[in-house]
Amino acid sequence: MTQINTGLIPLIKQSFNIELPGNISMEELKEKLLVHINYLIQSDFEKLVFLLYRVDVNEKTLRTLLAQKKGEDVAPYIADLVIERQLQKMQSRKKSSKDDSIPDEDRW
Repeated sequence: MTQINTGLIPLIKQSFNIELPGNISMEELKEKLLVHINYLIQSDFEKLVFLLYRVDVNEKTLRTLLAQKKGEDVAPYIADLVIERQLQKMQSRKKSSKDDSIPDEDRW
């Protein structure tokens, strides 16, 4: 069972509006996310596209993935892209919050 960064759970919950327990393995998170993604693929593809845009999943990567996996269940791959992107955003925020070398007048 792979340990999960606890900050990831709230990000996924908020972005996809799904219920997740506070303590969950990466495998369980991925499984719950891909079930939700499959549901959206079948019932509300526009909403899925909107959520992926809001999470900032790379559109070119997504299009390439969909083209390469045509006819396959793409939900696990999309779930990986979402998790990867959320982890990248967490790292970026952590790095920028620790960057004290920026003068106060240059901060946003």
